[in-house]
Amino acid sequence: MNWDVILPLFGFLAIVFLIGTYSSKYIRKAPDFLQEYFLGSRQLNGFILALTMVATFGSASSFIGGPGVAYNLGLGWVLLAMSQLVTGYFTLAVLGKKFAIVARKINAVTLIDFLKERYQSKWVVLLSAASIVVFLFSAMAAQWVGGGRLIESFTGLSYTASLFIFASSVLVYVVIGGFRAVAITDSLQGIVMFIGTLLLLIGTIVAGGGVSNIMTELAVENPDLVSPFGADRSLTPLFVSSFWILVGVGVIGLPQVAVRAMSYRDSRAMHKAMIVGTLVVGFIMLGMHLIGVFARVVVPGIEIGDKVMPLVALEVLPGWLAGIVLAAPMAAVMSTVDSLLLLVSSAVIKDVYVNYVKPSATQRQVKMLSISITAIIGILVFLMAIDPPDFLIWLNLFAFGGLEAAFIWPIVLGLYWKKGNAYGAFASMLIGVGSYMAIHLSVPNLFGMHTVVLPVALSLIGYVLVSLITQHKHQIEHQQIIQRFWGI
Repeated sequence: MNWDVILPLFGFLAIVFLIGTYSSKYIRKAPDFLQEYFLGSRQLNGFILALTMVATFGSASSFIGGPGVAYNLGLGWVLLAMSQLVTGYFTLAVLGKKFAIVARKINAVTLIDFLKERYQSKWVVLLSAASIVVFLFSAMAAQWVGGGRLIESFTGLSYTASLFIFASSVLVYVVIGGFRAVAITDSLQGIVMFIGTLLLLIGTIVAGGGVSNIMTELAVENPDLVSPFGADRSLTPLFVSSFWILVGVGVIGLPQVAVRAMSYRDSRAMHKAMIVGTLVVGFIMLGMHLIGVFARVVVPGIEIGDKVMPLVALEVLPGWLAGIVLAAPMAAVMSTVDSLLLLVSSAVIKDVYVNYVKPSATQRQVKMLSISITAIIGILVFLMAIDPPDFLIWLNLFAFGGLEAAFIWPIVLGLYWKKGNAYGAFASMLIGVGSYMAIHLSVPNLFGMHTVVLPVALSLIGYVLVSLITQHKHQIEHQQIIQRFWGI
C-alpha cells in the first residue's frame, strides 16, 4: 500500500467523523428533533449554504464519472458539463426567498412537507415518497460505487473491502450528526474540492507539457477530441442543449437541492450563496472535466473511465499531495451521499410514518426510528453497489432525470400558479415518471435529446391541463390553500 497517499485521506475521514460527533450534541439539545436532524434548524449562513449546494450537486458523477467520460469523448463533454454553471444561482433565484418563506409559514421540514400542505393529497405524498426512494436509491448506489472505486484505486484493496470502508465512514457521521453534520462537512468538502481541483489541474498541465502540447497531441490522435462533437461524434447540438434541462435548470426538481432553499438563515445569506456558489461550481466543473480530457495525454490507455481521476493524481503529484488531492473526489462523493441518505430516510419517517402511520409518535420514537432507518438504507445501498456498472455517471444521471420529471412542476407551479391543484400535481408526477421510465427503457435519447426532455414537457402539459379541467372540484379546500399560501 502507498501510505503517503492513504494517510492524508484517512486523516480527512477522521476529521469528518469528529464533525459528526460534534454535531450530535445539537440533536441531543434540540427542542424539535425533526427540524434539527433533517434541516439543521434552518440556520445556514451564506457561505455554508453555497458550499453545501456545490458539494451536494458536485457528486461522484462530477468528480469521477464525468472526467472519465471526458477522457473518452474529449472537449465536447467539457462544453456539455458547463451547463451545470447556472445550477446554484438558478435554483435559489427561482425557489430562494419564496420557498423559504412558505416553508417557514407551514413549518415544512422536507420537500414532501411542502407538497403535502400545498396539495392536501395523501396520494401526492405517497407518490412523491416512492419516487424519492426509487430514484435516490439509484443515485446513492452511484455515489457508493464512486467512493469504493476511489479507495480501491489507491489502496490496492479489493473493491468490496474499499466499498465497506467508504460506507462505514459515511454512515457513522450521518447517522449520529444529521443535517447539521452534513452541512458543516459539506463546507469542508467544498473547500477541499476547490483546492484539489486547482492542484490537480496544474499538475496535469505540467505533466502534459503545457496546454498547447496537450491540445496538439489530442488533435493528432483524433481531431474530434478537440471538437464540440466528441470523439465518436455523439455530442450533437440537440443532445448537448438538452443537458441544460437535465443538469441546469431542471435541477430545481431535485429534492436534495431544493431542500437547501429551505434551510438558510436570511435573504442576505441567500444572495451571498448565489454568487459564491456560481463561482465555485463553475471553476470545479470546468477544472475537473478539463483534467479528464488532458489525462488522455498524460495517462493513456485507461480502460475504466471511473479510475481516471485517482490514476492521474497518482501519476502527476507526489504521494502525500495526491492523498490530499484525492480527498476532493472523496469529499464530493461523501457530501452527496450524506444528503441523499437524509432525504430518503426523511421520506420514509417524516413523510410516511409520522404523517400517516403513527401521527402520535413521540420525539424519542421518531428519533430512534430515524437513526435506525438511515442506517438500514445505507446498508441496503451498500448491497446494491457491490456489483457496479462500468460508468457510474449514467446511473446518477438516470436518477436525476427521474426526480426532475417527477417534481419540477409540482414544486415550481405549486409556488407560483394558484390554479395548480392536487389532481394536476398527481397527474404531472405520474406522467413524468411513467413516460421517463418508458422512454428510458424502450427508446432512450429519443429524437437525439436526453431522455428527460420529453417527460418534463409532458409532465408540464399534464399539470396544467388536469388542474384546469378539475379546478371546480373541492373549491372550498382549494381556497383555504390559496389563503394560507398567498394570503388572499
